[in-house]
Amino acid sequence: MKKLILNSYAKLNLYLLVLNKRGDNYHNIKTVFERIDLSDKIILTPRQDNKIKIISSARNIPKDSSNLAYRSAKLLQNRFNINRGADIKIIKHIPVGGGLGGGSSNAASVLVGLNKLWGLNLDRDKLAGLAKKIGCDVPFFIYNAPFALGVARGDRIRILNFLDKVRLWHILAVPKTEVSTELIYNKWDIAMKSFKGTLRKLFGRESSGILKKAGLTRPSCDVKILTSVLRKKDLFLVSKALFNSLQEVTAKLYPEVARIKEKLGILGVKAILMSGSGPAIFGIAHSRKEAVSLCRQLREENKSWRVFTTSTI
Repeated sequence: MKKLILNSYAKLNLYLLVLNKRGDNYHNIKTVFERIDLSDKIILTPRQDNKIKIISSARNIPKDSSNLAYRSAKLLQNRFNINRGADIKIIKHIPVGGGLGGGSSNAASVLVGLNKLWGLNLDRDKLAGLAKKIGCDVPFFIYNAPFALGVARGDRIRILNFLDKVRLWHILAVPKTEVSTELIYNKWDIAMKSFKGTLRKLFGRESSGILKKAGLTRPSCDVKILTSVLRKKDLFLVSKALFNSLQEVTAKLYPEVARIKEKLGILGVKAILMSGSGPAIFGIAHSRKEAVSLCRQLREENKSWRVFTTSTI
């Protein structure tokens, strides 16, 4: 095989509930992933030596061993004693640091591609097991699925097969700001610690009961409700079921997030949410035609935002 060309798709989080911090400094979460057709291109070319080389014209991605795509290739080399190398060309279209999983998707594409190129014959579950070692979002991209539930660190995946006929159209806007996922989770930890501490001072032992009754640590809707209304394609109910624990934290640090949400609301979009740790904001349209029209209007409103029409794939 001379060369392998792969589409490396982005993701949106339609639901992201942060539960608690783990002993390994990651967080337990519950999330609903959606794969969308905004994509990078990965071109894998075998080398005569055993070197791994990242090639890209994108200035804002690392070209060394810190690149997740590089780490994927190196992991396969080390695990299976591969004495061959590869050039990994990354043509970027997914905004970097936007909460869209571009780096994780690239890593998954390299795992899938080199599995073929190097004739390893690993099945999806084995590849997903390796993907967990690279990053929390990487396992989702291993599975060829439009929707999936992610639990634990977001790396334990259950494919939502009953949503395979659902296709959503999105207006996606990304300000020219890269967000650190680690920073946002740290700020969330501080906010929750402060919030719970205040309640304990005010209510003592009753504070945990008040949290549960008030629903302050949980959204009013859950994954089951969201997936049910997605299946019915009821956008009004979908708008009520979208949730992201990190949205307020990111919006306070990056005011552009709130501005995009406000602009989408003014344009009449009802179902609006931030993806991942942000700052990408998406809205759900009723049709491709509406999404295209709204994207055009949003681009005219602010030339500095990167605006995309995108859909489930």
